This record gives sequence, C-alpha cells and structure tokens, in this order.
Amino acid sequence: MGLDQSLIGRSYPPSEVYEVSRAKIAEFADAIGDTSSLSRDAEAARAAGYPDVIAPPTFLTIANLGAIDALVSDPELGLDYDRMVHGDQSFVHERPVHAGDRLEVTTHVDSIFARAGNDFLTLRAEIHTDGGELVCTGRAQLVVRGEQ
Repeated sequence: MGLDQSLIGRSYPPSEVYEVSRAKIAEFADAIGDTSSLSRDAEAARAAGYPDVIAPPTFLTIANLGAIDALVSDPELGLDYDRMVHGDQSFVHERPVHAGDRLEVTTHVDSIFARAGNDFLTLRAEIHTDGGELVCTGRAQLVVRGEQ
C-alpha cells in the first residue's frame, strides 16, 4: 500500500524549541571535520560580525530530525520506516545559525508520488526562531521502497 496522497499540502505543528549551544555547534563541527574558528571561538565569530559562534551550514539537520520523526510516525501517512531511505536534502539559509538561537521547525508535505514501485515524499521544513524570524528552509526527499 502506497503513501496517502491526500496528505499533500499537510502542515505539522511547530516542533519543540531547539536551543542551539556552543557545545552542540562544536560537536557537530568535530563530527564533520570542520575546523573553522567561527564554529569554536566566540571572539573570532564576533570579530567577523556574528553575535556568537556560527554553525556549519548542515547543522540544521539536527533540528530537522525531530520534525521528520513526527511526520514519519503519523499513522495517516502510512509510511513504513523500515523501508525508508533518505534520498536528498537541501537548505536555503537566510542567515547563519549561531549559539543562542532558539529554533522551531514547521514541516510541510509538498509532494508524494510513486515511481517504479517506490513512493517519493518531498518535505519542506521552515526553520524559524521562536520569535518568528525565518532562518532557513530545508527540503528533503524520502524514498519508501516498495514491497517486493
């Protein structure tokens, strides 16, 4: 059974607030091998014009995971997590994420279609500060392999 296409256009409530910390930014930078002082040294970040250390561009994957988890656990969607793979991810940043940001993610189902026995689900995640400022828009495509 495929994904329920009637859910195209559905929006999910904002996630819990994700608090960006210097420690989380440094851990993520370590994990991806990013050696930029802007991700580790608050004084260097301030000298470059930022309010605090800034996160690598793909850092928002962390904040986005909880929102994706909420969507894939929606029983109305009918997604079998055991058959799901991540097909694509992109981010359009309005500004860098920095320590001290408090972020919320609102997820939208932009499209669902089937091809070659697999379902393709395109999600859009709007990532705002808890004050409403748009920081980034992320897009992800999830592929649910057909039962074979």
